Amino acid sequence: MADTQMYVPRRVPRAEDLCLRGVRHRLWCWGPATGRPLVLLHGWMDTGQTWQFLVDALARERRIVAPDWRGFGGSQWVPGGYYFPDYLADLDGLLDHVAGDEPVDLVGHSMGGNVAGLYAGVRPQRIRRLALVEGFGARTREPEEAPDNYARWLDQWHAPPELHEPESLEAFAQRLQQRHPHLTVDRALFVAGAWLRPHGDGWQLRADPGHKRRNPVLYRLAEAEACWQCITASALWVVGNDSRTVSWFGGEEELARRRGIIGAEEVRIDAAGHMIHHDQPEALAAVLEPFFDAAD
Repeated sequence: MADTQMYVPRRVPRAEDLCLRGVRHRLWCWGPATGRPLVLLHGWMDTGQTWQFLVDALARERRIVAPDWRGFGGSQWVPGGYYFPDYLADLDGLLDHVAGDEPVDLVGHSMGGNVAGLYAGVRPQRIRRLALVEGFGARTREPEEAPDNYARWLDQWHAPPELHEPESLEAFAQRLQQRHPHLTVDRALFVAGAWLRPHGDGWQLRADPGHKRRNPVLYRLAEAEACWQCITASALWVVGNDSRTVSWFGGEEELARRRGIIGAEEVRIDAAGHMIHHDQPEALAAVLEPFFDAAD
């Protein structure tokens, strides 16, 4: 790997900082500064910067904005924890800034897809088209789990979580390839560069370890479904054929039930795991571009 070059972007982004609700957020922007934005929301432990492969794979240039969620990438850490209502409010403020009252096209991956799906139901008038890339909600939690969940959340404040510090950029890139076998070497190095920063004699993840704390409130699927039922945007549901998402969330029947509530069209992408935008950005672009270019 030492002789392999890191991926070189075809479309160079602009990094901008924006204060949302008192928290500084890093935005990655491509294309013109005006026009309807395509907003890309990354998943847990990812950054907006790694949408680069998808941006480069699109056939034409368009206005694109990809934030780093609070506590990830170049955005500010917050001491009190990270909760979905905050992500929704941050997204609301971001859309105020980049689009005003005009509806946007929205793509969310994994955690970002969960935020996007909720938001599209809470603010349906703000979303024109919605693509959920491996972002289908979370595992159903039962009320009986609440006492233990609260106790473990309290325990974590006495023993703060930590993140592993990789020994080198190359070693971390190799670990990424082991976890995601469809990821090419040059892209693995790019992702490693986006996720890591120098720290002392080694490297540190660009993420607040606080993200590893469990949420004190159990995931309530019925509430998510109530939001999904309010979605009015045309929706696309993108699944990697080699992803473990299906087994995580209860199998094909459960995923199909959730997709039906959203009213989304399903697309499967071959040779892709959970990180579809890293594994097969060209195939993802070929799916997303006509979807967003279709007439209203």
